[in-house]
Amino acid sequence: MKTQRYISVFALTVAAAAFAQQPVGTDPDPGVTLNGPRGLPAQDLLNMKGGDRPTPLKEVTIEQRLDAQLPLDATFKDETGQTVPLGKYFTGKKPVVLALVYYECPMLCTQILNGLVRSAKVLTFTPGKDYEVVALSFDARETPPEAAAKKAVYMRDYGHPETAAGWHFLTGDVNNIKRVTNTVGFRYVWDVHTAQFAHASAVYILTPDGRLSKYFYGIEYSPKDMRFALVEASQNKIGNPVDQILLYCYHFDPHSAKYTPYALGLLRVAGAATFLALGGFVFISLRRERRQQKGSRAA
Repeated sequence: MKTQRYISVFALTVAAAAFAQQPVGTDPDPGVTLNGPRGLPAQDLLNMKGGDRPTPLKEVTIEQRLDAQLPLDATFKDETGQTVPLGKYFTGKKPVVLALVYYECPMLCTQILNGLVRSAKVLTFTPGKDYEVVALSFDARETPPEAAAKKAVYMRDYGHPETAAGWHFLTGDVNNIKRVTNTVGFRYVWDVHTAQFAHASAVYILTPDGRLSKYFYGIEYSPKDMRFALVEASQNKIGNPVDQILLYCYHFDPHSAKYTPYALGLLRVAGAATFLALGGFVFISLRRERRQQKGSRAA
C-alpha cells in the first residue's frame, strides 16, 4: 500500500513539474490548434472529434421574411421527372404548405414530413382540393426517383391515395434551390464531419399567389394552427363562418409560431354577443308588451 502511495505521489509531482514548464496561455503543442493540426488537407477534418470540430450550427438559421414573393419562375423536376415552374402550384386559388427538406436526410427531414402528415390527417381540409403540399429538396444531388420514393412512403402513411395530385415532391439545381431558400430565409450548411446538411426545421404557409404568410417551427404542427393559417392565407376562400369568428379571437404570435387567444378580439366578440342578447331580449319584451296591449283592448 505504501509503495502504491509513493508511486501516485511521484506521478503527480512529475505532472506538476511538466505543467509548470509550460508558459501560461500557450498551447501545449504549438503545431495543433483548436481546429486540428495545422497544414493538414481539409478532408482530414473528418477525423477530428469532439470539441476540435468547428460548429456549423451558428450559421444555421431561419429568418422570417413575411410577405416575400417566391420566385415562381424557378424551375424544378417533379417526382415524375417532368420539368415544372414553381408557379404551377400557385394558381391564385389555393394556399400552399411548403417543406424544405432533403430526401436522404437520416433524421430531421423525416420528422418534418412526419409532423406534416400527422397534422394533415387531423385537418378536415383536403390536399389538392383545399390546399397544395410542396416538398422541395435543397440537396441538388437528389433526383426524381428519390422524390418519387419519398412521396410513395408518405402517401401510404397519409392513407388517402386519391389526394396524391395535391402532394408534390421536387428536386432541382443549386441556383433554383438557392432562389427559394434565400427568399424564405432558410440558411443551411454542409457538415463535413457527419457528411450531412445542418439545418433548422420548419414548414411555411404561402398565399395562393406565392407570398409567405406563416412560419411554423419544429417538427410538430398543431392542426388548429395549421387550419387557421390556411384560412388566413387563402384570404377566407376556404373554411367556414366559425373559422372567421375564431380567427377574430386569436392572434398569431410569430415568435412562438402559434395562435394565442387575442384579448381584444375576445372582448369584441363578447361585447357583440352581449349586444345581440340584449337586443333580442328587448325585441321579445316589446312584442310581448304589444300583444298584451292588444289583448287588453280586445277585452
